Amino acid sequence: MIQQFADWCVYSLFNFDPASRIGSSVNFFVYDTIKIYLLVLAIITTIAFIRTFLPPHKLKETFSKQRFGAGNASAALLGAVTPFCSCSSIPIFVGFLKAEIPVGIAFSFIITSPLVNEVVFVLLGGTFGWKIAFIYSLSGIILGIIAGMVIGKMKLEKEVLLKFDQDSGKSLDSNYVPKSLEGKIQYSLKEGFQTFKKLWLVIAIGVAVGVGIHGYVPADFFQKYLSINSLLAVPLAALVGIPIYAGCSTLVPIVFALTAQGIPLGTALAFMMAIAGLSVPEAIMLKKVISMKLLIIFFGTVGLGIILIGYLFNIARL
Repeated sequence: MIQQFADWCVYSLFNFDPASRIGSSVNFFVYDTIKIYLLVLAIITTIAFIRTFLPPHKLKETFSKQRFGAGNASAALLGAVTPFCSCSSIPIFVGFLKAEIPVGIAFSFIITSPLVNEVVFVLLGGTFGWKIAFIYSLSGIILGIIAGMVIGKMKLEKEVLLKFDQDSGKSLDSNYVPKSLEGKIQYSLKEGFQTFKKLWLVIAIGVAVGVGIHGYVPADFFQKYLSINSLLAVPLAALVGIPIYAGCSTLVPIVFALTAQGIPLGTALAFMMAIAGLSVPEAIMLKKVISMKLLIIFFGTVGLGIILIGYLFNIARL
């Protein structure tokens, strides 16, 4: 149905030539944008409804008591169902720290949240297949767990610049969650549309960039810069991605375009994960919360994890 609408809109309504490069590119843009919009609305609303059954204060108590990596796993899983970019995750990260939740557990959340969420899972599944989507999501969650445990073992609480007070943790309970079923449904619909309003433009931009890369960038452009050396391509892709700021959900079309140009999937995913999980704006905001030492450890640990995931995808040739 969506493809039929895209064909009618582009080829009949706007009279583009189906055989032309611009016609096929505009058609792909219309189809992919509408598909992603519908998926975002449906998935975010569903997950928002599920989250209404998880009281924030109980989550805090649970995180603080868990041992042997269970707290890290819980925080990473919470991050996986929160559709936040790296900067949007910081307020919750700060709330965790103010609630005196262990530093390593707080980092498990902020690592996983921008890399894995229901939107990215659906987009990757629809683009590359559900096997790739599952393995990628699992890799992101494992990265959050392991990196958070490593940071936690370093005993870096003194590197947190926040001052704790008696009101610690209030920020986590500030959002009203209704108790009645009707209220939960209304709340979920509101969350879905509010998230959509924040994402619709960047999704369109992401699809447009992907269309441009796929249709107009010379076939050897990215191969030249990301495949100069097979051993260096993945870390180079990660380094190139760090200065750029965007969410994973907006980058999936670009990753698809890169792989269509011959870039290995692991290299393209490392590029995407570095953009989403290790942005310069995120570093600027975190510098007000944690010391430079902890910031470097965070970026270094996550960066190494992203590079390793990229290599594993390339070796497996998924």
